[in-house]
Parts: sequence; C-alpha cells; structure tokens
Amino acid sequence: MAASDEQDTRSTHISEVDLRWSDFDRFGHVNNAAFIEIAQEARLAFAEDQFRERGYEIPAVFVRHLEVDYLRAILPDTTKVVVETLVTRLGNTSFTTRQEVKDRTGRVCCVVECVQVTVDLQTATPRAISKVERKVLSRVAESSIRDNDVLDS
Repeated sequence: MAASDEQDTRSTHISEVDLRWSDFDRFGHVNNAAFIEIAQEARLAFAEDQFRERGYEIPAVFVRHLEVDYLRAILPDTTKVVVETLVTRLGNTSFTTRQEVKDRTGRVCCVVECVQVTVDLQTATPRAISKVERKVLSRVAESSIRDNDVLDS
C-alpha cells in the first residue's frame, strides 16, 4: 500500500486495497457500503504515506461530509482495487479529498468526495490546519492548490 518515491513528483496518491469476500454481496458485486470502507482504508494509507513516513504526526480529522458516486460494478474477477486520492480543496480547518476506486482493468467504478476537518482531540473542536499539514497536503493536491500554496508561503 505504500506510495513510491516517484509519487513526490505527482499530485495523486495511489493505494492498492485487497478485496475481501465479505465486500461482495449476494448479487456478485462489491456492496455499496464496502466502497466507503475501501475509500477509508485508502485515506488511512494516504495519511501514513504522506505524514508518518515523512516523520510528521498524522493529524486528527473527523469526516464532515461524504459523497459517493457509484459508476459501475466491481465483479469478483477483481481481487484488488486501486484507489487514487487527490486533495481538491484546502481550507482553514478542513480539506476535501477526491478518490477514484478502480477495478482490475483500471476503470473508475466509484468516486468518493470526502470533507475532513482537522480537530483538537482534547476539545473535539475544529482547529486550523498547521503550516506543516498544509505543506504535506499540498503535495497531493490539484495544481491550482499547489500553486496557491506556493504563492501563500
């Protein structure tokens, strides 16, 4: 699941997530709720790769909003999906990720938009995204966000 070093030059984080037999429903495709779990697993890998493996603490975040667009079924011939994660918005206390879940042929089967709020765990209230967190999140952001971050630095 770890991102490669060449990832630093790209704006998208890539995770591979193994599918479990319980992800499939009685109709033979990945259940809609399993897509949310798959996206969450990829966001955790994203945090590990982007923060912890670079020596930074993973920020505490709460999911504020989740939007899921199911485009096509993932069938049992797919045993592992690829999830591409990109930061599409970077605010003062929150950021939005866009994730594409792809089947074994590389077709986008689901798109997940997730608004996450950075929080102070002592008070469970929103807090400002730190300079370091902003820098890390900008690495895997749309070019317009990266450009703005450079201008704001």
